Amino acid sequence: MKIIYAGTPEFAVPALAALIQSSHEVSLVLTQPDRPAGRGMKLKPSPVKSLALEHGITVFQPETLKDEAVQARIAEENADALVVAAYGLIIPTAVLNMPRHGCYNIHASLLPRWRGAAPIQRSLLAGDKETGVTIMEVVPALDAGAMILRGSLPITEQDTAQTLHDGLAQIGAELMLQAMDRLEQEGKLEAEPQDEALVTYAEKLQKTEAAIDWRKSAEELSRQVRAFNPFPVAQSTLKGETCRIWMAQAVAGAAKPGAIVSLDDGILVGCGQGLLRIEELQLPGGKRLKARDFLAGNPLDLGDKFGG
Repeated sequence: MKIIYAGTPEFAVPALAALIQSSHEVSLVLTQPDRPAGRGMKLKPSPVKSLALEHGITVFQPETLKDEAVQARIAEENADALVVAAYGLIIPTAVLNMPRHGCYNIHASLLPRWRGAAPIQRSLLAGDKETGVTIMEVVPALDAGAMILRGSLPITEQDTAQTLHDGLAQIGAELMLQAMDRLEQEGKLEAEPQDEALVTYAEKLQKTEAAIDWRKSAEELSRQVRAFNPFPVAQSTLKGETCRIWMAQAVAGAAKPGAIVSLDDGILVGCGQGLLRIEELQLPGGKRLKARDFLAGNPLDLGDKFGG
């Protein structure tokens, strides 16, 4: 089949790679315009663009798909299917109607749970036991299309948003390739409507959510730390400085919220319930360090406090 691929960040790379290596033809890649990045704020291509160019695939980077000239360019492809993965632009109905066999999206949750912008982080924050990927039809409403394939991934106590992201991207690639192979063979895909009564929304992460409230339970704080790794990174004050906390686990025990009660391979801190063992942290201008290495250069005393 002739496929147009629409995606932008790292999450969308494995599925594009899988389609490039398959019997299908990716004739055009849609990705967001290059954005300024790094200290020099030089324009940087998206990960999807970089992969497409490596393989000599035409890349199209409009600011919007609502423009008539842009839509005409996409229509020129006369594609069999449009595959979408974290593209980041609204796809108008006119574009959805162009491919012969429809448009399909890789969504990083077990729909109808966690429609929206931050499904991976919200599933971790909520304490879900598993997450997954849904291959779905693209419709004008947000993540509301009928479901074609689903694959699940357990959430462990060591998982961060990054580890789940990487695992889900691989599952998404495998499932989308299965879907496209089936579409080529059968000409259509069986789809199951979502149960609207079970819908939850994954709001976009805000930097203001990064602040740790030590009155919360250690379980909640561990999930917050891991959900916000690698962005926006959970943080608390320590000796008047903002300390970023990259990895932490909940353990049994009791102490006043924010109080440091043990210093070893981990820094044990009191919470509203239980203790939080901080395993990786970072001070302004410093590197992200394991607790033992951090303590070697930044000595702390029992009785020192996080959060005040």
